[in-house]
Amino acid sequence: MSLRHWLQLSLTAGIGPILVRRIVDAAGGAAPACEAPVALLREIDGIGAAKAAKIHSALRAAGALVDEELAAAAALGVTIISRDDEAFPLLLRSIPDPPAVLYVKGTFEPRDLNAVAIVGSRKCSYYGREQAERFGALLAGAGVTVLSGGARGVDSSAHRGAMSHPQGRTIAVLGSGLDVPYPPENAGLFEQIAARGAIVSEYALGTSPMRENFPRRNRIVSGMSRGVLVIEADERSGALITARQACDDHGRAVFALPGRVDNPTSAGPHKLIRDGATLVTKLEDILEGLGPLPQEAHEVSLFEPSASTKPPLDFARNRQAAEPVKIALNPTLTERQRVVLAQLDGQPVHIETLIERTSLPASEIMQDLTLLSLKGFVRRVDGQTFAKRSN
Repeated sequence: MSLRHWLQLSLTAGIGPILVRRIVDAAGGAAPACEAPVALLREIDGIGAAKAAKIHSALRAAGALVDEELAAAAALGVTIISRDDEAFPLLLRSIPDPPAVLYVKGTFEPRDLNAVAIVGSRKCSYYGREQAERFGALLAGAGVTVLSGGARGVDSSAHRGAMSHPQGRTIAVLGSGLDVPYPPENAGLFEQIAARGAIVSEYALGTSPMRENFPRRNRIVSGMSRGVLVIEADERSGALITARQACDDHGRAVFALPGRVDNPTSAGPHKLIRDGATLVTKLEDILEGLGPLPQEAHEVSLFEPSASTKPPLDFARNRQAAEPVKIALNPTLTERQRVVLAQLDGQPVHIETLIERTSLPASEIMQDLTLLSLKGFVRRVDGQTFAKRSN
């Protein structure tokens, strides 16, 4: 029943995620929010007397659309999940303005908690495409889910790079309805992504890719990730908006890849590096820059910005001021994870030694070490050296 109410709020014309949150908070839940009287709406910041009657009417109209939307989603193989659903991404739930619902084609997995976003220019150079594919593949090989926006250029290359790895996972966040693939030439790519991860959107089916949709889309890309890597972007691009949201609004780590000084799309990453973002040349720069690994067994350390006022894009300061939020995970281990864990003690062990001891492929070892780190059993000492975490 909760899904129906959140979906009704999502379908209501004239309100976005922030107003949805305010209405739900004022009414005391999603269900009473859908029945909120004009008098209550009038008192909510951002609505007031002028809009209250209009939003009250829009809420009632949206209620009549819920069954039709659910049926259309089911026919397309699309799942709709609300903020109250256990499947709703935990990292995304922690941001100030999470979407009321997510439309999902594909699946979420526990390892998606360890996700990194790769964003950048639609009109990237060959170098930009090459590096996006390279880092997409490297992150996927380390068991990290690669997030991006499904756009031309860097986004598409990052998704393809992640899928080039046999066990690679990637998630594309669209700025349109899932039945309106944009850009249209990526329709086939989105089907591949759905089979290897998920394509998601907060927009109702049939929503066109309007310009104003993409800044909202970007906050989901940032919100679902533990960090954001920027590859080629001019100083006014959506990629830098995503970096700003990641740092100032979500407390996430921000990384930037340096580029040619005579390429205009290098200006964005270079500015981020000057402002304190982590300069990236190799996979370890990202893995080591994601912040401390879990300090308590079976818990993941997420980050929210502190309440203090900070200068925009002061990445280094924001990472220091971040406050951990603990979220419990299921500590169940697979047989392969138990084999890897059995080879570790409190002393640092290099991944090459683990490969020799277990005869497992490097990609599987790296994936299991990442998941064991998330579950609190293992700590990364440096680079590709790990040790068993003491209780």
